[in-house]
Amino acid sequence: MLDQRCLQINSQSSKMIMEPLSTGAFDWQSYSEETVSADDSDTLTTDGLWEQINVTRDASDYLWYLTNVNIQPDEGFLNNGQYPVLTVMSAGHALQVFINGQLSGTVYGGLENPKLTFSDNVKLRAGINKISFLSVAVGLPNVGLHFETWNAGVLGPVTLKGLNEGTRDLTNQKWSYKVGLEGEALSLHTISGSSSVEWVEGPSLAQKQPMTWYKTTFNAPEGNDPLALDMNGMGKGLIWINGESIGRHWPGYIAKGHCNGCSYAGTFNENKCQTNCGEPSQRWYHIPRSWLKPNGNLLVVFEEWGGDPTAISLVRRSTERVCADIHEGQPSLKNWRMVASGRYDNLQSKAHLWCPQGQRISDIKFASYGLPQGTCGSFREGSCHAHRSYDALKRNCIGNQSCSVSVVPEVFGGDPCPGSMKKFSAEAILSGPSFAHALGKDFTELQKTGFHGIIAMLQTVKYIMPGRLQWAGKAFRERSTRHQKSSSTLSILM
Repeated sequence: MLDQRCLQINSQSSKMIMEPLSTGAFDWQSYSEETVSADDSDTLTTDGLWEQINVTRDASDYLWYLTNVNIQPDEGFLNNGQYPVLTVMSAGHALQVFINGQLSGTVYGGLENPKLTFSDNVKLRAGINKISFLSVAVGLPNVGLHFETWNAGVLGPVTLKGLNEGTRDLTNQKWSYKVGLEGEALSLHTISGSSSVEWVEGPSLAQKQPMTWYKTTFNAPEGNDPLALDMNGMGKGLIWINGESIGRHWPGYIAKGHCNGCSYAGTFNENKCQTNCGEPSQRWYHIPRSWLKPNGNLLVVFEEWGGDPTAISLVRRSTERVCADIHEGQPSLKNWRMVASGRYDNLQSKAHLWCPQGQRISDIKFASYGLPQGTCGSFREGSCHAHRSYDALKRNCIGNQSCSVSVVPEVFGGDPCPGSMKKFSAEAILSGPSFAHALGKDFTELQKTGFHGIIAMLQTVKYIMPGRLQWAGKAFRERSTRHQKSSSTLSILM
């Protein structure tokens, strides 16, 4: 029979935060993409509607579908104001409809069903009306039953309802096609290409306007922390850094689902334990540091829907806290091997805490050996709690990058509830580089500098690392036995 302890989980989890960098706001410039029409010279014209991927051959996410509609002067809607309804059926993935160069609407499909339908009144005028659809693919399928047969783009029918003749079917009339955007053809995402057009800035900067290119430059922040762009103010489009694509941004795609509670009981499916309902499905977009230069990095954003570029910011990802959650007797692979060899028969589990390079454990926010409840960030004591749960962690972990504590009763002052299967949950707060790491010396070397040298260094660190001297000073006092004045002065400084 399988020991129930084997079913318990031993894990460390981390809570990440995205910190805005104090590099100042980006100085943006904008360039407006022109809407394409069927009369443009660089288009391909044929009868009927074509599937998008077969036309673009993955050269671009974008394909223009273009046609003209002639409206007679005696059409009734020109007098009564009841404009006809344009209906467009597409295989996906997103669609923007332009009438005579003006945006009439945007629709998009979903993960489960990429197909979409645009149906709305459109403002037409007497004479020739230019109908332009920008169909947008969001990647190509690479898995699924017969995925090679999946389609994208406007496949029809396309109808115009509300004319004197009733409903006009536009599906099989002449359509023109253009692959990609003008900005893509001009390589506006590169340094050389971006200098080929005239950008505007300041009061003339385009904001919340569809089909707009934005560019700016920035210097690489110091350090090695992972970087990202916070695109929360934008809708949908593409991003480049120094000519390299970091992907499609789509903060305008709002996550939907059921975020009421979390339970993994029963059969697993993707709808369990959903979070962030009603928020952008993705907000932060990673910037590889290897793509950055020390100065003058070119950032280019193409915005399809219309957004506010002044809301874009550069952020740094850091680990705010780490948590451990482990049951007593939880076996490790090493323990099982030792038991199998007959050399060891005590399955003693350990709680491990580890933080990224350059960070240290600065405080223990929560620790409980017994029957704690909750998850990382919301732990709470249960009906059984060892009152010395904090002691071992504070002794072994504060000031260190990693530490471990054996999950056995004697470490926490005894068994708080004999006969119960207990566990140990802990949450540690992280800070930046340690005191000694910031100075580039260990405490032994600090002691050799003498009293005045120590005080000078402490004063320097107090300004560059406010609020991070408490545990460092404590460690120094514990290790210093020769400079009694140092201890009292440390207390004053902190």
